[in-house]
Amino acid sequence: MDQVINQKVSEWLEGSYDEETKAEIKRLQAEDPQELNESFYKSLEFGTGGLRGIMGVGTNRMNKYTVGMATQGLANYVKSQVNESPKAAIAYDCRNNSSFFAEVAANVLAANGFTVYLFDELRATPELSFAIRELGCHTGIVLTASHNPKEYNGFKAYWADGGQVVPPHDGNIVAEVRKIASVDDVKWEGGEGKVVKINAEVDEPYLKMLEGLAVSPEAIKAQKDLKIVFTSIHGTGITMVPRILERLGFENVHIIEEQAVVDGNFPTVVYPNPEESEALSMALAKAKEIDADILLGTDPDADRVGIAIKNHKGEWTLLNGNQTAALLFNYVISARKKAGKAQPNDFVCKTIVTTDLIDRFAKANGMPCYNVLTGFKYIAEVIKEKEGKENFIVGGEESYGYLIGDSVRDKDAIAASSMICEMAAYYKNEGKSMFDQLIDIYVEHGYFKEKLISITKKGMSGAEEIAQMMKDLRANPPATINGSTVLEMRDYQSSETTDLTSGEKSVINLPKSNVLQFILEDGTKISARPSGTEPKIKFYFSVNTSIASADEFDSADAALEEKVAKIIEDMKLN
Repeated sequence: MDQVINQKVSEWLEGSYDEETKAEIKRLQAEDPQELNESFYKSLEFGTGGLRGIMGVGTNRMNKYTVGMATQGLANYVKSQVNESPKAAIAYDCRNNSSFFAEVAANVLAANGFTVYLFDELRATPELSFAIRELGCHTGIVLTASHNPKEYNGFKAYWADGGQVVPPHDGNIVAEVRKIASVDDVKWEGGEGKVVKINAEVDEPYLKMLEGLAVSPEAIKAQKDLKIVFTSIHGTGITMVPRILERLGFENVHIIEEQAVVDGNFPTVVYPNPEESEALSMALAKAKEIDADILLGTDPDADRVGIAIKNHKGEWTLLNGNQTAALLFNYVISARKKAGKAQPNDFVCKTIVTTDLIDRFAKANGMPCYNVLTGFKYIAEVIKEKEGKENFIVGGEESYGYLIGDSVRDKDAIAASSMICEMAAYYKNEGKSMFDQLIDIYVEHGYFKEKLISITKKGMSGAEEIAQMMKDLRANPPATINGSTVLEMRDYQSSETTDLTSGEKSVINLPKSNVLQFILEDGTKISARPSGTEPKIKFYFSVNTSIASADEFDSADAALEEKVAKIIEDMKLN
């Protein structure tokens, strides 16, 4: 490994890299050899979120050269797949260097003969997806690291359908990038005049599309004073969420101004992640102060949204992604039916680690729910496959990503925010809270409680530890967990389900992915998945029970909470 690293370092010091980059490499050699090793021991590759990493010099870092080489590989592949003059759209978020990386990518694509539509101000990831389809592009790029810490940035590549690249395109793009022997193979300039700056040309049709998603406009009109607190956590949500809420008719929106400031250093939070209660603490304080009806917080590129509402005891609570998904899916399905908008070929879609409660009420409504691998690109792939035959209405994943309608092909926190506020208005108009509705769903379809734990293992040794954990689980699946027999193991890497009592195997008809699931006799489901974008392994726990009335919710909740804790203890994950 040391020899490989030294060779890469020499190539950068002797190659066509700027002097600032070479000076930084020499500084690391003298002052921080461990960081130098981390920066060069591998090359960034596409995961579920594309190219993502810490910013800095080196093959394993986000910088001008890794972005340029990725863009050149993308350009080469797109040109091999289209028979016309190629077109691309590019957007970027609030992160440090995002606008710079966007310009780098735009210049490389333009030098390769592309007409490039580049947003001249930061815009949300879902608007980039919309722009690809609106402008008839063959590909698209958004520069973002989503909810990662401030040291990170990333490069998401999209295809002509507006979805992130999926097999075989993603692998083929990586293969093209690997063919680029040096930065000298990148066309850095020569496309003058082929970069077209955009903003309003896409903003207006995007907002009109969002307006058209409303299912119950009369509820919004009746509850136009709904007290909404919104924070963009220094990110791109500020560009569109307030605008669409105003256009829908909401007149009482309170923006957390300190976090409306666009800043890639995210000065008011530890992590710009709406999954973290700390990131929403300022908004929560405001919600309590004004006795708000709902709180919304979007991540830096506004593709994910976290919400807080009052529970059945009047206490503010942050919903997890599964709870929000359950509410959102249930509302879209039922409200469309009530409004006479439901179609016989409607369908919904979610990931394999998202609550199975959604499968239950989709089935109860006579509607298919397609389950796909983790990564919203797989939901987009299903939408594309079903286009013209079945009608997609809502999709989502437990990590706070949701999509309404098929005009965008990635998770859309702007559309989700507007639909969540409409939902809050709808239930308030009926004299009930969103939490009341959530409990009603549990009574009707079963109470599912989910928990996610992430174990971080950084660097070279961390990657090896995570790989060994997955290897051990595959080789020695547990016979029982917390006293319940493990009935089957689903291995999405080998595309096989194994009945652990009979040994019989069956095929999983999904792309291969490094995910394991264990299905227990008592209905528990446990999933293990190394993150595609972070140095983590994630364990997802889902337990369930039935409750006959809302009065049973608290006791059932406590019992399931204890059950999950015992499972984690039994698996030695705490």
